[in-house]
Amino acid sequence: MKALVYHGTAHVVWQDIPEPGIEDAADAIVRVEAVTICGTDLHIVKGDVPELEPGRVLGHEAVGTVVETGRDVRTVAPGDRVLISCISPCGRCRFCRERRYGQCRGGGGWVLGHTADGTQAEYVRVPFADLSVHPLPRSVDSVDAVLLADVFPTAYEVGVLNGGVRPGDTVVVVGAGPIGLAAIVTARLYSPGRIVAVDLAEPRLATARRLGADVTATAGEEPEQLVADLTDGLGADVVMEAVGVPETFEMCARMARPGGRVANIGVHGKPAALHLEDLWIKDITITTGLVDTVSTPTLLGMMAAGRLPTADLVTHRFALGQMEEAYDVFGRAAETGAIKVVLGSPRHTAVQAARPVGPG
Repeated sequence: MKALVYHGTAHVVWQDIPEPGIEDAADAIVRVEAVTICGTDLHIVKGDVPELEPGRVLGHEAVGTVVETGRDVRTVAPGDRVLISCISPCGRCRFCRERRYGQCRGGGGWVLGHTADGTQAEYVRVPFADLSVHPLPRSVDSVDAVLLADVFPTAYEVGVLNGGVRPGDTVVVVGAGPIGLAAIVTARLYSPGRIVAVDLAEPRLATARRLGADVTATAGEEPEQLVADLTDGLGADVVMEAVGVPETFEMCARMARPGGRVANIGVHGKPAALHLEDLWIKDITITTGLVDTVSTPTLLGMMAAGRLPTADLVTHRFALGQMEEAYDVFGRAAETGAIKVVLGSPRHTAVQAARPVGPG
């Protein structure tokens, strides 16, 4: 089969490798039909995840069809169309029992495209399949569904829930890439007073406004002063960092009000300064985290009901074999306008609810 293989910093190749097979009774083999590229994959290619070994197939987000299962798999069967989660929980260790699947110590956690071959391939072996894949209703389009593998659960859990967004809050999202945009969408579920989006690229800010941001600012428009003006100098209740560079993290900490919350979502490859000389007196709560994906069933239900807008996030479509081109386009998002790219040829027939029958 073909797969995208990591050969070291700045070197990935779409090449032939052996097809995967069942290695454990809890495995499933899935034929990949829609797959996407994550900002974390770009961090890997840049060398920001040094523990990842050359020879690894990248990718941790996909939709596909089950073609084979191990003898212990109970929740899916060959022929089922499924969402592949970015997290593969063992379900037995201490952290899985606490539903902190991202911290799994039983051989799971962030496995695909990290410690095991990932989804940017024609076929993928998914470990712990009963908890790692989700059957998809026919009403959910595959291109939309792939955004539930990582983007929406990460934004919702690590950003909105960790940040404790409440009705009436002033919420600032720094970084209007896929994660930041999904954070805006899911923050709106809690009726904040206003959402401020900050990014370098005006096209992404335009998308943020369409998805629910009330105010937007580029870096050159002094976002810290803007937040101060909007809050009478107090600062934001919740600030989410969705970039992953030291400068934006430090800016987020400065924008939070006394007693406010900073939710770091971004993947950081370099140290960021924590200015305790300023923060020690402000009662600031800072959270970090890897997504647990416990919210995926809830988000999937919302998507099936048409309650989760996703249309503005997917900007580019490619055939599966155009993986290297897709990486180039996604990696130059400032030039190409890419927000989220999806590859593949999903086999999917949508089902629409029947019109109610009644008088008139």
